[in-house]
Amino acid sequence: MNKKVLIFPLLIFGLFIISGCSNDDKTYYFKEDGTMTDVKPSGSEKTSIDRISVDKIQVYTFHTTARCATCIAIGKLSKETVEEYYQDELKSGKIEVREINIDLLENKELAKKFQASGSSLKINAIYEGQDHISEDVNVWRLTSDETQFKNYLKNKIDALLGK
Repeated sequence: MNKKVLIFPLLIFGLFIISGCSNDDKTYYFKEDGTMTDVKPSGSEKTSIDRISVDKIQVYTFHTTARCATCIAIGKLSKETVEEYYQDELKSGKIEVREINIDLLENKELAKKFQASGSSLKINAIYEGQDHISEDVNVWRLTSDETQFKNYLKNKIDALLGK
């Protein structure tokens, strides 16, 4: 078979996989007044995560139909972390964990609300009647170490819960 005929479909497939697993590399910070920003605070500006009293936390892993191993790991480890450490909060509805395929029609509005266009872990801290959605890009490099991933996500959720 002609090599040129094989190369083109492989390139298209590779681009499809890469685009499905992209993220915007934004990091969000909690300011002292409880609002979130994607601008890193200066040394004189204080940030505080422990002053927030959340009503609910949504831990959502967004993905496309075509998923890479890292996307799958983020969804699996996020769910395991929440189920392992937050049974009471899950039962009461204070924490919700879900994997959401953005390619499905029934998830389009939710993907739009969370500005999810590819694979991503989004955490929505709902307080004072408002959504405070942030994307966590740090988890991408933690998937190879399950313990480190779970400790990182647990610490983040604990801070939102004021623990």
